[in-house]
Amino acid sequence: MRFPKIFTATILLSSVLFSCKKSFLERSPETVISDAQYWKTSNDLKLYANSFYNNFPAYTGFGTIGIYGEDADQGSDNMVYISYNTRMNGESVVPATSDTWSTASWGNLRNINYLLANYSKVKEPWSNVKTYVGEARFFRAYWYFNMLRNYGDLPWVSQVLDPSSKEVYNKRLPRNVIADSIIADLDSAIAYLPAKGTAQASRVFREYAQALQARIALYEGTWEKYQAGTPFGVSGATPDKYLQKAVEASAAVMASGVFTLDNVGKNYGYWSLFNQVDYSGSKEVIFWRQYNITTGPSHNWHRYTNTGAGRGLTKSLVDDYLCADGQPISVSSLYKGDDSLQLVVTGRDPRLAQTMYVNDGNHIVTSNQPNGAANLLFQVPTFDAASENRPATGYQVYKGHNTDYMQQYAAELGTTGLILMRYAEVLLINAEAKAELGVLTQGDVDLTINKLRDRVGMPKLNIGAIVTDPKWIFPQLSAVMNEIRRERRVELACEGFRRDDIYRWGAAQRLIVGWKPKGAKLKQWQGRVSASLLSGYPVDANGYIEPYQKVGALSNGYKFNVNRDYLLPVPLGELQVPGNTMTQNPGWN
Repeated sequence: MRFPKIFTATILLSSVLFSCKKSFLERSPETVISDAQYWKTSNDLKLYANSFYNNFPAYTGFGTIGIYGEDADQGSDNMVYISYNTRMNGESVVPATSDTWSTASWGNLRNINYLLANYSKVKEPWSNVKTYVGEARFFRAYWYFNMLRNYGDLPWVSQVLDPSSKEVYNKRLPRNVIADSIIADLDSAIAYLPAKGTAQASRVFREYAQALQARIALYEGTWEKYQAGTPFGVSGATPDKYLQKAVEASAAVMASGVFTLDNVGKNYGYWSLFNQVDYSGSKEVIFWRQYNITTGPSHNWHRYTNTGAGRGLTKSLVDDYLCADGQPISVSSLYKGDDSLQLVVTGRDPRLAQTMYVNDGNHIVTSNQPNGAANLLFQVPTFDAASENRPATGYQVYKGHNTDYMQQYAAELGTTGLILMRYAEVLLINAEAKAELGVLTQGDVDLTINKLRDRVGMPKLNIGAIVTDPKWIFPQLSAVMNEIRRERRVELACEGFRRDDIYRWGAAQRLIVGWKPKGAKLKQWQGRVSASLLSGYPVDANGYIEPYQKVGALSNGYKFNVNRDYLLPVPLGELQVPGNTMTQNPGWN
């Protein structure tokens, strides 16, 4: 990467993040002044720190449905796109450049380090300054975690680099060293940031830093545990250290009493959580991004979520939902088979019917029509839509859909909020980390997994009486670990977690390699949808849609390379910079 010359500090227009005014995530610099004039007050730090919030995703373009399509877009066994994911099929190549490893990306880190190098110039009490130092530490950890997931070993850059510096091309440090530095940054952020109750509106706060630390610690702990002995293993790995940190950080959020689950016991309460315009009153959503069609930004998600969005849930995901008696479909008498969407969800975990479209004639609304017209109800998948709208598997994602016609009829009208983190994930982190450490108790399960089940009226998990599932995805693991992973998959389905879970569990060999995604049974729509439309959906010997059956590259299923594809390659252009001493990731030479 080639940095621009040392920049002068910029003042961004002050506004409350995610407010109805134009978010400072989207504003351009109004004034440019010199360092000699800047760094005078804590408000200077605040204005400068505003730019850090651009590190959060926005999903404002066309073709995206926000986080609710990420399980397909990133590649996973939860969802697929009309076109297959080439990374999952081992088709990636070493690029010359990359958006994830670029001047712009590393420039974001440089901006963060710039505040950390200059905040001491402000001659005010530490109590006025520390919040913005905490924000910088938070966002440096956030930025580095994204890079860690993509590339593993990294240079650690904690200084503002001159354009001629070769520090960033020095030897990459082992991923656990980077992880330790990330955790340390978040320790500082936790110490410096105010609690949510006293934080400025829409700025990061202590409990969010704790929750992010729990997420990162669980990721690194399980990566080191399950990637041991692979090309991606860590020399001198200490997974339990990170798992214990995940327990402590998640427990701190739980003990704070700030958050709880929304919509407990409410009809379709789980589905309702994911289509709100304003989450300021939510007790579950830890941090989120607001959109506004007048002052911007806005998005286009609901031009696609009212149809198939070019994506589809897989049979693998659908089959993992338990029946309403708490037993898996392989043993429960409540399982009614797959001959229709209605039968698929009958007698099942209510989250299934609140995650995918089902023609129940009542709840599943695609659009609330204007001028008093009757609601449009889902009838059949949109097989007749254009590629970016038609379903990939017949199982259309309903989670995250806003039924408001005004969000759907034209471009740039979407204002459904973007959830960046919610309390349910914290509960799942706590349970999984404790299970990995071998210290999980029934009391722990009651405070975590069973809270999630209580919301939707599912039977509680009794870890002393788990019914054996002959089709457990991870038969080599304990019964309780299988059920915790199942709960995570179901609760967080279509929120963009699944690929990372597969990678940190080292599970691609079992879940991706040789796998041929399947969808719903196609026969149920014969006579209701024209044969010419259905002919575009090949089926397997049992009548399930097999979207890539005619794709020659997937004739034997995905060809994910488990010795290479867990990490991205460092771009060739970076490795060829004079003075660079970095090495390439495993398998990419």
